[in-house]
Amino acid sequence: MKKTKMLKKNYEFKNVLTKGKYYTGRNVEAFIINNKFNYNFLGLAISVKVGKATKRNMIKRLIRENYKNIESSIKNGYSIVFLWKKKADIKNANYYNIQEDMQKIFKSAKIFLDEENI
Repeated sequence: MKKTKMLKKNYEFKNVLTKGKYYTGRNVEAFIINNKFNYNFLGLAISVKVGKATKRNMIKRLIRENYKNIESSIKNGYSIVFLWKKKADIKNANYYNIQEDMQKIFKSAKIFLDEENI
């Protein structure tokens, strides 16, 4: 299993959020843009308005775990930033709801390697 490369710098996030294409699910939003590398970058941005640090970290862990499980079936060369919708209830933050949203987002972005398997 490969280690997920993360976006860390402010300018990397700004680039994806301004130039990337927007996709949405019920609880999760994503901005996706091509990058010049042969691997994917993942960025997570959870607003302070969503809740306190423990809730935000729980959401980040769930998104990271879902991405890690789906990562092998995604095409390489993309920068992806996930946002938690401010109006989405934190009670909806469970593994299966996030997984459903991520699969919907990746299908609409057409970045799955093999569309029939998912």
